[in-house]
Amino acid sequence: MKKQGKEWKIAPADAETRLDKWLASPDRLGSRSRALDALAKGKVFVNDVEQMTSDAARKVQPDEVVRIWMDRPGSSERRYTERRDAGLHLIYEDAALLIINKPAGLLTVPLAAQPDEPSLLDQVKEHLRSHRKVEPLVVHRIDRDTSGLVIFAKSPDAQRKLKDQLERRAAERVYLAFVHGHPLPATGSWRDQLSWDQDELKQQLAKPKPESLKPRKSAGPARGAKSARRMKGRKEPQEAVSHYRIIESFPGAALIEVRLVSGKRNQIRIQAGLRGYPLIGEKMYVYENAPPVKIPHTRQALHAHRLKFVHPVTEREVTFEAPLPQDLVTLHERLQR
Repeated sequence: MKKQGKEWKIAPADAETRLDKWLASPDRLGSRSRALDALAKGKVFVNDVEQMTSDAARKVQPDEVVRIWMDRPGSSERRYTERRDAGLHLIYEDAALLIINKPAGLLTVPLAAQPDEPSLLDQVKEHLRSHRKVEPLVVHRIDRDTSGLVIFAKSPDAQRKLKDQLERRAAERVYLAFVHGHPLPATGSWRDQLSWDQDELKQQLAKPKPESLKPRKSAGPARGAKSARRMKGRKEPQEAVSHYRIIESFPGAALIEVRLVSGKRNQIRIQAGLRGYPLIGEKMYVYENAPPVKIPHTRQALHAHRLKFVHPVTEREVTFEAPLPQDLVTLHERLQR
């Protein structure tokens, strides 16, 4: 298939030149501003890999092939890389989606019981209202006291495609967590059957159905009625799977990387806690097998660090990362000391 646009092979004399400066040459785009605009709108490719504004400073190398596709379909929409806008830390934005680095302490979406409490969704709505009047659609969410990456879609089609990847476990979600103790083995998997308890608003380890709730042969008083009421608030058990590895060990604690296979509410928090390695700062999922020494922190030390998925429009695999926020950087330094 014939490639669209104009192509050039980098000559040895141009090696180590910034990409934006190379593009700005009079025989190519003619100015630095046009070069940056083309990068922002996805019109520049190096060895068939789309370049973005963040690639402007990369140094071109001999024999690399640079292609400029000025009339690329859909390229009239500007794509924004990392910036801060009206209190939002935007990691990426284009016509289809936004990637936001959510601070700890902020709800992803409003709670029905507290509709007036601020949420990330409210902030994103305000951001889009002042820019393009597009209504954001929730793709997934993270806990109030968890920091890190969250995806919002700008159209029902983009939302559907992104959610489908999450449900098929095709998207990669990687978290960083500081836990009490040192998980054994140092690399492994956690697999549980979990059930969301709507009454307690927490995940529970699913248990076999109580004997008192099994069908009875003869009529009589419902001795299991109380247990039945307790079970009524629980949803059907679902499989929860995570892969983890220790990144760094400290006295009495560890920094671990956790890759979600499934994505259940509070999944990492309960799975670590069930095995006796509760997150530092965890208040809900701490069990009797937890280490006796507690390391204080103001919130659960959990951060949504990396997302990898296929873009719903370009169908290109994209990866986004958010560094540890300052409170976890400070915790890290304290543990190292």
